[in-house]
Amino acid sequence: MKPGPLVIAVLVLTLADVEPAAGQTNFGDRAIDRLSFPELIFQPPTPTEHDLDGVPVLILEEHTLPLVTVFARFRGGYSVWGRDFYAAGTALPALLRYGGTRELPPDSVDEMLELYAIQTSFGGAGESISSSMNTLTEHLSAALDLWGALMTEPGFDSVEIEVWRGRQDEAIRRRMDNPSGLAFSEFNRLLYGDHPIGWEMEPSDLEDPLLSPDRFRKLHARIVCRENLVLGVTGDVAWGEVGPLLERLVSRMPHCEGEMPPSPAPEIRREPGVYLIEKDLEQSVVVMAHATDVHLADEPAYFAATIGNSILGGGGFASRILSRVRTEEGYAYSASSLWTMPRRYDGLLGAITRTRPENTVPAIKVILETMAGLRDAPPEDDEVRTAVERVVNGFVFNFETAGQIVSRTMFYLAQDLPQDWLQRYMDGVIGVTPAAIHAAFAQHLRPDEMMILVVGDPERIGLGELERLGKITRIEVPNGR
Repeated sequence: MKPGPLVIAVLVLTLADVEPAAGQTNFGDRAIDRLSFPELIFQPPTPTEHDLDGVPVLILEEHTLPLVTVFARFRGGYSVWGRDFYAAGTALPALLRYGGTRELPPDSVDEMLELYAIQTSFGGAGESISSSMNTLTEHLSAALDLWGALMTEPGFDSVEIEVWRGRQDEAIRRRMDNPSGLAFSEFNRLLYGDHPIGWEMEPSDLEDPLLSPDRFRKLHARIVCRENLVLGVTGDVAWGEVGPLLERLVSRMPHCEGEMPPSPAPEIRREPGVYLIEKDLEQSVVVMAHATDVHLADEPAYFAATIGNSILGGGGFASRILSRVRTEEGYAYSASSLWTMPRRYDGLLGAITRTRPENTVPAIKVILETMAGLRDAPPEDDEVRTAVERVVNGFVFNFETAGQIVSRTMFYLAQDLPQDWLQRYMDGVIGVTPAAIHAAFAQHLRPDEMMILVVGDPERIGLGELERLGKITRIEVPNGR
């Protein structure tokens, strides 16, 4: 028998069984008290930046596995080109992946991806389109050729276009079946109107001329082009190896056709009151907010608003709104605040919840009272400390993978933020004080200017009670929306 494990077992039993004499400290406690550790210094890895014919390329080597991931991000999306391109812009990422190439039909692309064990993703939003490709290092050259063909030589297969159209038709038909989704989409429409943020897919967006292959090709030429591109690389490869392969990819990327127009800034509606969508539900859905001019920036107001929102209702069970609405009053299982702070235009400050119809108005009143509490007095020191520690303790999880680091840095470049933004963010959060949070809410919170959207049964809610919150405007949601 090997003595090592036996000795360890006896030692553990001995420490556990020792009873300290009166007034004495347990031997194990004394040993723990004597332990000391050097200060933990966490230095996040930083990607290096290169340039390929004007295209920025970020690379972070990671050699633990024989895998390479390449990221591509393109400026531009449906928000830039107007409503006529809304459906095509929404569908473009899916058609790049599933629509084949000029030389390969969709099923052949799938076979090639399976043959080389290539994983791809394509996604987009109103202002950008992104893609990633992951493969074994030994297959990198072939994988980049195929991935590059999907982006630069898309086939826009007509069958795949019809598949996408059919899914959208079904989603439109089922929209009324999701009260929360309905509330959020109609609230966006209410505040932002005919702006990309307020758009929701409608049958008129899916008509044949708006989803023709020619329209996809026209939009593709405006977005998936060299001047709009940022690339990122992580994994088991050095720049000397991957640089020439990426140079070949960039050379296939056409130049953009003209300048990218600026994304339109929204005009946010500012008409306080209650907006009612009548629907027979066992739980009302409430969304309320008003506009604020705090923006994503390296400014004290941004950091104070971020921590203040966590205290108000963004911090889960420790937040004030959930404590009041759920724990103290029992009105709802969930409730939270929101404070959106976009980079280039105004955001929203408000709250959301779901509750039984009879509790709708009382829950709204409690939320408004709780919001006003942070406007009227600073939060407690321990509330601020808890919210800040939540951010700081989770800081390291922003660097779990090389892919996280590179893709985030690419986002910072797209938003004109410095590459060390995350470190600046943490430093700014650490410096937040109760007085700063009080100042942010005192300046920006206006409960009497809330636009309150309610989806629910007015008879069970009580129209008389609802009218006490403000003028009621009924919203009719047509079939197909």
